[in-house]
Amino acid sequence: MINPNAEQQVESDDNIDLIGLLKTVWQGRKTLLICLCIGLAMGLFIAISSQKIYTVTTVMVPQMSTNDSKSQLGGLAALAGINIGMNQSTDLSPLVYPKIVNSVPFKLELMNKLINFNNIDHPISLFDYFTKYNKPTVLSTIKKYSIGLPGLIISSLRKKPKDLQLSIGSDNQPIRLTRKQYEVKLILDQLINLDADKKEGILSLSVQMTEPLATAQLAKYAQDLLQRDITEFKIDKTKADLDFIQGRYNVAKAEFEKVQVELAAVTDRNRDLTSGLSTVVRDRIQTRYTIAYSVFQDLAKQLEQAKIQVKKDTPMFTIVEPVTIPTLSSKPNKVLILIVWIFLGGCVGVGIILVKKNYLNFKEKWNEIK
Repeated sequence: MINPNAEQQVESDDNIDLIGLLKTVWQGRKTLLICLCIGLAMGLFIAISSQKIYTVTTVMVPQMSTNDSKSQLGGLAALAGINIGMNQSTDLSPLVYPKIVNSVPFKLELMNKLINFNNIDHPISLFDYFTKYNKPTVLSTIKKYSIGLPGLIISSLRKKPKDLQLSIGSDNQPIRLTRKQYEVKLILDQLINLDADKKEGILSLSVQMTEPLATAQLAKYAQDLLQRDITEFKIDKTKADLDFIQGRYNVAKAEFEKVQVELAAVTDRNRDLTSGLSTVVRDRIQTRYTIAYSVFQDLAKQLEQAKIQVKKDTPMFTIVEPVTIPTLSSKPNKVLILIVWIFLGGCVGVGIILVKKNYLNFKEKWNEIK
C-alpha cells in the first residue's frame, strides 16, 4: 500500500524546491536584469544591423505532351494482362530539375546576366557585383573574424592552387572555374532554390537577395533559363531526328530537281525523234525521276511528321505565380530576434545565479571540513 503521507511529503518537497528556486532567482534579480538588458541590446544590434532580405517565389507547371494512341493501346493491353512496354514515360523526372539549377553551366550563364542595383548607375553582371561591389556587413565581418577566425587561419596556411592551363584548339575540354567563379557559384547556390513536387508536377523557384528589383530580375532570369534547359533536354532526341531528316530531305530535293531538269531537257530534245536509243535514254531518266520523286515525297512526309513531333514534345509552362517585385522584406524577423535574445539573456542570467549559489554552498561546505 502506498502511504498517502509519503505522497504528500514528495509533493511538499517539490513545492519547496520550486519556491526555493524562485527565491534564489529573486535574490539574484539584479544579475538577471543585467543579463536581460544585455540580451535586449544584442537583439537590437543584430536586428538593426542585419541586412534586409527580399524573397521572390515563382510557381510554374511544365505541361508535357503524351501519346494518346500509345497510352490507350497500352491500357487495353494491360487489361488483357499483357505488358507491351508502352507505358514508360520519356519525360524528365521532376527530381532532375533541381540538379539543372545547381549545375555549373546554369550558374555560369546566370552570373553573366546584367542586373540593376540601387547604388550603381548601370546594369552589371552578378559576377562583377559579388566580386567588386558587394561589401560585407558589420555582422558578417564580426562573424568572419570571430567564429570564422580558425577557418581564415587554416586557409591562409594552405597553399593556393595554381590555375590550370588547358590545351588550346580542342572543343572537348572540361569546364574550368576560376577561384572567383567558384566563390560566386557558392553564393548563387545559397540565393537560388528550386523545390520540385513530384506528385503534383509543380516547380517552385525562390530567389533571395538584398534588393527587391535585383531579386525579381534574378528570379526572372533563372526562370527563363530553367524553362529553356528543360525544353532542350526534352526535345534533344526529337530535334536530332529532325535535323537528320532535314539533311536527307535537302539532298533528295536537290537530286529530284536535278533529274527533273534532265528529264525535261531529254523530252524537249527528243520530241520529234522515234529512235530506240533516244527512247532508252528517256526511259532511264524517267526511272531515275520516279525513284527520286518517291524518295523526295517520302522524306517530305517524314519531315513534316518530325516537325509535328518536335512541337508535341516541346513542353509548355503554365506560370501559376509570376515573378513580381517584392514590397516587404522576408528577413530578418526583428521581433523574433528580440524575443530569442531576451530569452537567451534570461537563461544566461538564471544560469549565473544558480551557479553562483551552488558555488557559495560548495565553498561553505568546503570550509566546514577540517
